[in-house]
Amino acid sequence: FHQACSPFIQTARCYARPVRRKRKDIPSHLDDLPPTMLKKDYANVPIINSVDDVVRRLLSLEMASQKEKMKIKTQQLVEKVRRSPNDNGSFEVQVAKLTAKIRTYEEHLQRHPKDKNNRRRMLMDIDRRKKLLAYLRRVRYDTFENTCKQLNIQYTLPPPYSRRITKRWLVKKAFCLKVFQEARKLKARERLKQRRERQARVGAEKEKPAQSEG
Repeated sequence: FHQACSPFIQTARCYARPVRRKRKDIPSHLDDLPPTMLKKDYANVPIINSVDDVVRRLLSLEMASQKEKMKIKTQQLVEKVRRSPNDNGSFEVQVAKLTAKIRTYEEHLQRHPKDKNNRRRMLMDIDRRKKLLAYLRRVRYDTFENTCKQLNIQYTLPPPYSRRITKRWLVKKAFCLKVFQEARKLKARERLKQRRERQARVGAEKEKPAQSEG
């Protein structure tokens, strides 16, 4: 015989139940890939045109994993900026590969914001991409502009170096300036002494031929 629970006990049990939060639909940079596109390993196989629809669907992106989709997305970004069909290691290609990885990390961290390991990897890739873009901007500005435009990258200049001025820093700077000035004076005296010795040596060498002729 089971006694019915009172409404108070039922309310208490429901109060202790964890609340399930509804996940937001986060847009992905892989959404523009058509699901009917074949995977990278099967796209150029000649026999693929003779298979039935079920096999073709199994080999398409509709049944592909995140890793397989990333391969195709990275290849698309590389094709936009590569210099030639055989270019696989230029600065532009490295920037494209890092961009695909960074965007994947960003989407992952939106769903799992406490994943510190992937956040650290993302920051390392962002720093590496900044260095590559800074080099392209300094050496080949037209290539830098085209790369940012094709990959939809918003490049911002690094902030100028700034340091908080403290009393200790001012004293240290004044001491370093004083040491530099004293060392400069000593070097100037040494140079003057060496110049006079050189002039005296040259004068003595000129007087020797004159005495021998006389």
